[in-house]
Amino acid sequence: MAPLHQLPRILVRVEDAALPAPLFGRLARAVRALGTEHLRRTYQTTFWFDLGAPAALPEEVACALGGRLTWPGRGAVSGVEWWLSRMRTSDVGVDFHLDRDERRFQRTGVEVHPAFSSVLFLNRCRGGLLAVTTEPANDANPARAPDRLDVDLVRPWPNRLAIFPGDATHGVLDANGDVPHGRLPVATPLRLALIMNGWRRRPEGVPTFAEAGRYRGLATGPARPDWPARSP
Repeated sequence: MAPLHQLPRILVRVEDAALPAPLFGRLARAVRALGTEHLRRTYQTTFWFDLGAPAALPEEVACALGGRLTWPGRGAVSGVEWWLSRMRTSDVGVDFHLDRDERRFQRTGVEVHPAFSSVLFLNRCRGGLLAVTTEPANDANPARAPDRLDVDLVRPWPNRLAIFPGDATHGVLDANGDVPHGRLPVATPLRLALIMNGWRRRPEGVPTFAEAGRYRGLATGPARPDWPARSP
């Protein structure tokens, strides 16, 4: 693999202090309070939000971000699929990949990607940089890293929002800032983030928060959304 370096073009839009401090504080505390609940399946525990009245804190967050959750040229979305990313950067649990409608891919073999992908970081950590690239993942490399690591890097920081095209390859670097090669000898604290992907059409098999019955500690009351017009 080529050495890790960054390209001069910008593939990721980054916004610091993305949320009002009180809302961010509520979200961060609620996620920390979940402890290890569904931790082993954190990436498979996803929810659909149709941009109506929020039923969970992450959906209140999506409403607060409103039209800032978008990517130029990708049009309006009908909703957001969200989940919690919780990992130790000493044992990164996700390879380089493209977000896609997993159930549809398993059923048809057709890859459909979100209009945009986004990460709201909830804490700082050792390493754990988000790496985004236009290069394809390679199964032959550690963590499926692309052969050419021309990437945009985003360091985790509380209340930092990163948004990028939904068909961009992305992954997470380990605690040493390297492509993960396996578990490191010293365990690190959890890197916490909220993932929110915008879709023109609801991904197959993704339940709403109420339907799933998971993470009840994240439940919240209604809030007023501030979104642009939805696509038909």
